[in-house]
Amino acid sequence: MKDVIYITGHRNPDTDSICSAISYSELKNKLGMNAIPIRLGDINRETQFALDYFKVNPPKLVKTVKSQVADLDFDSVSPICPDTSLKTAWSIIKKNNVKTLPVVDDEDRLIGLASQSNITSCYMDIWDNNVIEKSGTKLENIIDTLSAKCIYAPNDNVKFTGKVVVAAMRPESAKEVIEEGDIIICGDRNDAQNVAINSKASLIIIAGNHKVDEEVLKKCKTTNSTVIVTPYDTFTASRLITQSIPVSYIMTKKDLLVFKTDDFTEDVRQAMLKTRYRSYPVVDSQNKIVGSISRYHLISQKKKKVILVDHNEKSQSVHGLDDAEILEVIDHHRIADIQTSSPIFFRNEAVGCTATIIASMFFENGIRPSKKVAGLLSAAIISDTLLFKSPTSTNTDKHMLKRLANIADIDPETFAKQMFKAGSSLEGKTPDEILNQDFKEFMLSGTKIGVSQISTMDTEGFETIRHDIMELMENRCSNEKFDLMLLMLTNILDGGSELIAAGKKTDIVEKAFNINLKNNSAYVPGILSRKKQVIPPLTNTLAK
Repeated sequence: MKDVIYITGHRNPDTDSICSAISYSELKNKLGMNAIPIRLGDINRETQFALDYFKVNPPKLVKTVKSQVADLDFDSVSPICPDTSLKTAWSIIKKNNVKTLPVVDDEDRLIGLASQSNITSCYMDIWDNNVIEKSGTKLENIIDTLSAKCIYAPNDNVKFTGKVVVAAMRPESAKEVIEEGDIIICGDRNDAQNVAINSKASLIIIAGNHKVDEEVLKKCKTTNSTVIVTPYDTFTASRLITQSIPVSYIMTKKDLLVFKTDDFTEDVRQAMLKTRYRSYPVVDSQNKIVGSISRYHLISQKKKKVILVDHNEKSQSVHGLDDAEILEVIDHHRIADIQTSSPIFFRNEAVGCTATIIASMFFENGIRPSKKVAGLLSAAIISDTLLFKSPTSTNTDKHMLKRLANIADIDPETFAKQMFKAGSSLEGKTPDEILNQDFKEFMLSGTKIGVSQISTMDTEGFETIRHDIMELMENRCSNEKFDLMLLMLTNILDGGSELIAAGKKTDIVEKAFNINLKNNSAYVPGILSRKKQVIPPLTNTLAK
C-alpha cells in the first residue's frame, strides 16, 4: 500500500469528478507513478452511462484517508496449523526470533496465538502424565518429536486414551501400574513389552532403536497396540514426548488483542498503550492473518498521499484529509479553504470543466490519452458545460472536446443526447438520492449553505416527489444546522433552473436573484451553473 497516490473528486461525485479522477490516474501512471482513482460516493446514472459506454470500471469507494493499519509496512508472519507440535512451534519461534505465532484454521482464519510463555509453562508441567490423551495428540506428532519410526499402527487415525508410563520396573510391579490404553515407554526387554501388550496399551515406544521381536509384533496386532521405535533412551523419550502435543492445546484463544487492516492507527496506538506485548497479529476483513505489527511500525508510519480533483473545499473532500498528505489540486472552482503544511502543485483555471485541464496536461506532457480515457474526458466536458450551454463554457473547453472526441471516435452531440437522457430520469430514485446526487456544502460569510443540482428532462416526474423533497430539505436544515438549502432543478433543454429553497434564510435567495419565492420556489431563466451563476450572487449578498 505504500507509495500509492489516491486521486479523488468531491463527495456526491458528478461525471467530471469521477472521470477526472480516472483520467488523471492514467496520466500519473504513464508518468511513472502509482496512482489509484477513488470515489467518495455513489455513481449517478449519467456517470454510469459514460463508464458503461467506454467500458471502464468505477473507482473504488473510499470512506476515509485517515492512516490505517493497511498503510503500515507491517511484518509478514508464517502462521501454523493447530496440529503443529510444541517442538516444531518452538523451533519456528527461535528460528524467526519472534515471541508469538498465529494459529490458523484450514482457511487461514486466526483461531489463536501460541507464545513462548504458553509453550514453556506447558513443558514445565511434566507431572500431567495424561497430557497426550487430553490434548488429542496425533501419532505423527509423536513420531516427529521422538525422531521415531512406526513399526505398526492399526489405522491412520490412532487415538491414545491413557497415561504415559515408563516401564522401568519389574513385570510384576508394571502390571499394577499399566492400564488399558496407556502409552508405554520401554527398552528391549520382552517381558516389559509383553506386559504392555497384555494390558492392551494403546502405544508402545521402544527406546534405543532396538529391533522389535516378530512374536511381540504379532501380539501387538491382536491387541491393536501401535508400536514405534525411537533412537532416544527412555529418560529422554519421556522428557520429549510432552513436546509432541499440538499447539491447539496450549494456545491462547480468548481475549486476543488483534488489529484489522482497516483499523485506524490512532486507535491502534491507544490500544497498545494499555498493553505491553511485543507484537500484535493483523487480520483482514475475513479474519485471515496477514502479518503482525509492533510499536515500531507506528513510529515509522507514513501519511496517505492524495491528489484532489474538481474541488478544493475541505467540506466537500474526503474524510480524514487532515491526516493525509495533499500532493496536488486540479480544479476549476473558486479557491476555498484547503490548507497544506508545505507547498504543492495547485492548478486552477477558469474553464468549464476539470477534465479540460487534465486533457491539457496530457498533451502538454506529449502523452496521448487512451481511447477510453479520451471518451471519459469528453463525457465530463459535455456534462459540466451542458454541451456548452452553460455560461462557464470557454473556447478551451470546445477545442479540447473536439480533440478528445476524435480520439474517442464519438460524435459529441449524439453522445450528449444519449448521456443526458440516461442521466436525467428520476424514475426509481428516492428523495434522498435525488437531493444528494450532486450536493455541495459551502460556508459563506459564516452562513452554512447546501446547494444541490439536478439536470433533468423529467420535470413531470419531479412533481410526484416535490413535497417529499421539500420536507427532506427542511429536516436536513434542522438536523444538520444548514441556514439555507437550495435545490437547482435545471432543465437542459429550456436553459434555465427552478430554484427551490429551504431553511431560515431563504430571503437570501430572493435578494441574490431578485425574485419572489412562491411556495419556496421560483424559475430563473438562464441559470445553469451553480459555480458561476449561483454561488457568486449568494456570496455577494451575504457579504453585504
